[in-house]
Amino acid sequence: MKFETYMASRFRKSSSYKNTVSSPIIKISVLSISIGIIMMIISISSSVGLQKTIKSKVSSFFGDISISNFQNISSESSIEPIDFSINHKDLIDNNKIYHIQKVAYKSGLIINNDSFEGVVLKGISTDFNWEHFSKYITKGSILNISDSISNEVIISENLSNKLDINLHEKFKATFFKQNSLSTPNQRIFKVAGIYESGLIEFDEIYFFGDIKHIQKMNRWKNNQVGNIELFLQDQSDIKKVSTLLYEETSSQISVISILEKFPEIFNWIALFDINVLLIIIIMILVGGINMITALLVTVLEKTQIVGILKTLGSSNKSIKTIFLINGVYLISIGLVIGNFIAIGLIQLQNYTGLIKLDPNTYYVTELPFDFDLISIIILNISVLFFCFLMLIVPSFIISKISPSESIKIK
Repeated sequence: MKFETYMASRFRKSSSYKNTVSSPIIKISVLSISIGIIMMIISISSSVGLQKTIKSKVSSFFGDISISNFQNISSESSIEPIDFSINHKDLIDNNKIYHIQKVAYKSGLIINNDSFEGVVLKGISTDFNWEHFSKYITKGSILNISDSISNEVIISENLSNKLDINLHEKFKATFFKQNSLSTPNQRIFKVAGIYESGLIEFDEIYFFGDIKHIQKMNRWKNNQVGNIELFLQDQSDIKKVSTLLYEETSSQISVISILEKFPEIFNWIALFDINVLLIIIIMILVGGINMITALLVTVLEKTQIVGILKTLGSSNKSIKTIFLINGVYLISIGLVIGNFIAIGLIQLQNYTGLIKLDPNTYYVTELPFDFDLISIIILNISVLFFCFLMLIVPSFIISKISPSESIKIK
C-alpha cells in the first residue's frame, strides 16, 4: 500500500478526526454531493422519459415519417391518393424502417343527441401497427380489419364523454365532399374500443376505422391510400431517414417527419435538455464548493500533522495527494448514497406512478422515468472528475504551510 493511501486511511479511521470541528462540515459536504446526484439523475431520467414517451405517443398516431402526395400537405383529409403498391417496393429495402402501414384521413362530423363534434376518421388497414397503439386502449379491443368492410371503430375517451357514446353503441358520422354542394357521405359505426392517449389535441379529434370506408367515399382503388406511414428502428434516425427519402422521391411526393409536422411539441420538449444542463452545472458547482470548504477546513485543522510530515521528509505533492484521496473518498460516498436513493425513487415511480401530471400540459398522466445505466455511470464519472478538479487548486495551500511554524510548541 502506498504511503499516501495509508495515511489517508489513517485520517479517516482516527476517532479524533471524526470528532473534530471539520466533522459536521464534511458530513454536510457529503450530503450536498448526495442531494446533487439525486437531482441530476432524477432530472435526466425524467427529461429523457418525458421526451421518449411523448415522441412514442405522437409516433403511434402518425408514424415517424409520413409520405403523401404534395397536394395533400395542407390537409390530412387527403384528396389526391398515393399508390401504395409502387412506393412500398421502394421503401421496403431501407433497413432503418421496421414497419410500413397505409392510412387515409377524412374530416367529418359526429352528431349524437344534442351534441356534435368535428372529427377526423383515420382509416387503417390490416397492416396497422397495433404494437404501438394498443397500450392506449382502455376499453374494448383492437379492430379486426379483414377483406370485407368493417363498421367497427375505436374512439377516444374524450369523444365518448362529450358525445355520450359508450362501448358497443352505434353512432352516425357525416363526411364532407370536396364539392360543398354535393350530398355528404354518411356512415353508421359501432364502437369496438375506447382509447386514451393523453394527447388531448389528438384525442379530441381522431377516431379509427376501416380505410375501405374512405377509399369508397373518395372513389379510390384498393392500392390507393392517403398516406404511407413509416416506423423506424431507432427514432434518433428520423431526421436522417426523412431527408434521405425526400431526396430520393419525386417533387410530387411529400415526405414529412413528426418533428416537422408538430414542431411546437418537439421544440417544447427540446427545452428540457437546456434545463437539465443548467441543473447539472449548478449541482456540480454546489457540491464542488462544499467539498472545497471541507478540504480547506481539514487542512487547517491538520496543520500540525502537515508540518510533522514535511519535517519527516514528505513532499508537498505527497501531502496534497493524501488530502485529495480523502476528498475523492468523500465524494464517492456521497455518490453511492445519492445513486442508491435516486435509483430507488425511479423504480418506485415506474412501478407505482405516485407522481401525477396534468395531461393538458405534459401529455402524460404520470411522470415517466427512463432508466439508462450507461448514462448514470457516465454522469457519476463526470461529477467525480469535475469535483476532483475543483479540489486541486485549494490543495495548493498545503505548500504554504511552514513546518517550523506549524509544529512549534506554544
